[in-house]
Amino acid sequence: MTDLNHTPLHALHTQLGAKMVPFAGYDMPVQYPLGVKKEHEHTRERCGLFDVSHMGQILVSGEKVAEALESLIPADLVGLQKGQQRYGLFTSTDGGIIDDLMVVNAGDHFYLVVNAACKDQDIAHLRANLGNTHQIDVLDRGLLALQGPQARDVMQRLCPQACELTFMQHGRYTLAGCDVWISRSGYTGEDGFEISVAAEECQPLAEALLAEPEVEAIGLGARDSLRLEAGLCLYGHDMDMQTTPVEASLIWAIGKPRRHGGERAAGFPGADVILHQVDTKDHTRKRVGLVAEGRAPVREGSLLVDEAGNEIGVVTSGGFGPSVGKPIAMGYLAREWEAPGTTVYALVRGKQLPMCVSAMPFVAPGYYRG
Repeated sequence: MTDLNHTPLHALHTQLGAKMVPFAGYDMPVQYPLGVKKEHEHTRERCGLFDVSHMGQILVSGEKVAEALESLIPADLVGLQKGQQRYGLFTSTDGGIIDDLMVVNAGDHFYLVVNAACKDQDIAHLRANLGNTHQIDVLDRGLLALQGPQARDVMQRLCPQACELTFMQHGRYTLAGCDVWISRSGYTGEDGFEISVAAEECQPLAEALLAEPEVEAIGLGARDSLRLEAGLCLYGHDMDMQTTPVEASLIWAIGKPRRHGGERAAGFPGADVILHQVDTKDHTRKRVGLVAEGRAPVREGSLLVDEAGNEIGVVTSGGFGPSVGKPIAMGYLAREWEAPGTTVYALVRGKQLPMCVSAMPFVAPGYYRG
């Protein structure tokens, strides 16, 4: 497709022999010659480098910027200290999720990272609601994710100061001669760093990181299996405009000061619906983890039924978990079926395949908390 956007690493992906696919309007690497399973295992055991430059990077600045962003996001942003990062949600007036994002307090401004498929609507949302009072700058920068238990070893050699960060902290550094913004975070469940860099310096920096013995280039295929094992949502699949944060098992993303009884309760889109569900727990479905009893993978869209074949839910993400050694999935179930250990059935090619409701994440997280 000739109308796809390219990240600053497009030429490097081609050079490395990547298989490219359309994703969120970009031509992106789904895998390299190593293959998805080995890329997944390499990230869990050593260290992988991901190109996530397709995601949106936005600066919001102005008076009382934290309070302004709290009018759109139910997180505690006023309480977010400089150099700290927090997971947040843009919510709609009826309680649905417009997008999920990362929010950094960078001192005199806030730095947001939003999903590639949603960034145009997110930018429009910010400008429509805050554009008259705050400056909103859309950045043209590369974004790399260095993920895995040996990411710290790599960073210790190239930028030891960044190793002082703990999970969900952010700082500004020099890495391989490049001025970078580094957050100790990622979407694999492993320790690691997300690195924002000027677009023109993205390829030299990626090449410097790939030259380290622990590091392999990793594509979207392994990124998906890694985040699934980590129990992390993919927007447009595990959550969307028809899903509330409570249904998505994301109550923790609603800051305590924003809940009823908190010092800045409500004040965000859909607060009446969302906080009612927080208080009453009367929502009818919930996102859960699922582990297959057999070996057949269960994919997105597979219906979930009870033993009698009555529909009780749907799978929203699914596949083989290389680190788990079994097919795993996430999906939505009617509340009476949500307890871990409950057996439900996935309809796959006319057969009812037993699955066990499981706590998430499916693998123990490796985040560095100091």
